[in-house]
Amino acid sequence: MVVYSFYIFDRHAECIYKKKWAPRPTSTGSKSQQSNGLPDGASQPKALSAEDDAKLIFGTIFSLRNMVSKLGGEDDRFISYRTGHYKLHYYETPTSLKFVMVTDTKTNNLRIVLHQIYVGLYVEFVVKNPLSPIEHPGGIGVNCQMFELGVEQFVNASLMS
Repeated sequence: MVVYSFYIFDRHAECIYKKKWAPRPTSTGSKSQQSNGLPDGASQPKALSAEDDAKLIFGTIFSLRNMVSKLGGEDDRFISYRTGHYKLHYYETPTSLKFVMVTDTKTNNLRIVLHQIYVGLYVEFVVKNPLSPIEHPGGIGVNCQMFELGVEQFVNASLMS
């Protein structure tokens, strides 16, 4: 299994943590098109910055979550979605923190894994840390080495083995 990236968003839609392990795959075009799907000679689009990528991810989960709640009702929840190139996994805490992990398409549901990251790492190393801010205004993210090391070890041990 390949883990591409991991994000945490607070209740104010700010990305407070992001970690990338591998770049997401790009689509392949035909011989008359470049790898980005544009015809030969067309200008290449700029790569997204890390902030723009996080905004795009949040916009996607926000839209899909609202669509699922309107079409499905109160009991239905948005858990994940899959494209031809990646799968996005989603977990929301009771305090409206949103944990998002982007993996390859063959990965099973990671809702339990995201819950374990929340309970075992985020709560232990960020919430219980007296030096960590309660709110993250202006996108000031999680700045805790123990949390970052814990996420890295957890993902490498649990998901990439």
